[in-house]
Amino acid sequence: MIGRLTGLLAEKSPPQVVLDVQGVGYEVDVPMSTFYNLPALGEKVTLLTHFVVREDAHLLYGFASAEERATFRELVKISGVGPRTALSILSGLSVADLAGAVSRQEGARLQKVPGIGKKTAERLLLELKGKLGADLGQPAGASVGSEAQADIVQALMALGYSEKDASAALKRLPADVGVSEGIKLALKALG
Repeated sequence: MIGRLTGLLAEKSPPQVVLDVQGVGYEVDVPMSTFYNLPALGEKVTLLTHFVVREDAHLLYGFASAEERATFRELVKISGVGPRTALSILSGLSVADLAGAVSRQEGARLQKVPGIGKKTAERLLLELKGKLGADLGQPAGASVGSEAQADIVQALMALGYSEKDASAALKRLPADVGVSEGIKLALKALG
């Protein structure tokens, strides 16, 4: 119905923003990953949207990227996962982190997201298996590299770096780097 909005950012109040599009203010709920990357108030912004019509409300959810919106749509298809829970998941994990957790069947990682218990995490792992990796363009043989990358991120987090900083450092590393060499290079990049 409404697939995209482009306008001026009128208000920011997590997790909701108001987008002024030609004088009409659209209230749009966004995940925190999108919220943190928004420009200053009064600046032009484009959000991809997902429109939900309920008996008591018409709701817009906005996303910075197509893969984030596609992941949101996969999440809300799952029984017991509504739009609020899907936003919470995308606020707690990036799309790549979620895909990695699903491919490695890491239920504990999903349970760190507020509102996700053991049963919901298990349902997410079951329902999303094979759906997110293909969307991200990861070949089936990429699990060795992603395991090393996951180990590097975990090591950096154990050393006190935030998940965001660890993931940013990981992006600067060669794709085929080993765990120990990757940790050394990441520490140099973060230092």
